[in-house]
Amino acid sequence: MKFNSKNADIFVPDGTPFEEALKRTTHLCIVAHQDDSEIAAYHGIAECFGQKELWFSSVIVTDGAGSPRAGVYCDYSDEEMKVIRKQEQKKAAFVGEYSVQIQLCYPSAMVKDHAEKGIVEDLKNIIMACHPKIVYLHNPADKHDTHVSAFLRSLEALRAVSDKFIPEKVYGCEVWRDFDWLMDDEKVVLPVSKYKNLSASLLGVFDSQITGGKRYDLAAAGRRLANATFYASHSTDVDDALTYAIDLIPLVKDPSLKVDDFVLSKIDMFKNDVKSRLAKFS
Repeated sequence: MKFNSKNADIFVPDGTPFEEALKRTTHLCIVAHQDDSEIAAYHGIAECFGQKELWFSSVIVTDGAGSPRAGVYCDYSDEEMKVIRKQEQKKAAFVGEYSVQIQLCYPSAMVKDHAEKGIVEDLKNIIMACHPKIVYLHNPADKHDTHVSAFLRSLEALRAVSDKFIPEKVYGCEVWRDFDWLMDDEKVVLPVSKYKNLSASLLGVFDSQITGGKRYDLAAAGRRLANATFYASHSTDVDDALTYAIDLIPLVKDPSLKVDDFVLSKIDMFKNDVKSRLAKFS
């Protein structure tokens, strides 16, 4: 497979030929940055870990430049950080036994440019080579500009191939905005209690982010615990860690459905729920 990105990096942890590693993929995650897969799609990583018939693959769209840095990394240039973050992502892929780790290494500015079709073409080719059952993306209500842009490029790719292939599930996942506000019957609830040691190890390899000033390892675990505890007010916890997602299949199947209308309809449900509950007891 030839990518439009000249800097694209491919890593297959177990040494399987690249095309075979793509073909065996059942769970595919497409996200913006190094460590986003481990936060957004841990459900898929855990589902596939140690399994012979299930394989998780990760696609990182950007090159990792521009991240905040402190401590030992405070004087590192963007070029040096790109090398470090690329290596950290490969470490996570090895620890998590991913089928394949692809880093397209596009600058964030290119991902944000809706006229840049090379990214969409690369993602289309990956999707068609994998034919995954489940796809994990950023969610359209995320507050990070690059995350939203990566989601839009991914959705464009999925829509472009929808006449030939549609995954069974497409999830928009929590990273820079959670789904606590989403109505319970609109939430896709993903149990992530498995292999807490694996979860900690996966995020622990991203030292440039953790030592660099962002405790994503603790924050992601805390959010999952909070989701499990606060999910249901009148029943005991079934799982001790949950992530929430939003079902994006309607957006994939209906290209005429506008993303903003789709998201705002969910927000309106939340607004109406708050309004009706206040009115009920006022």
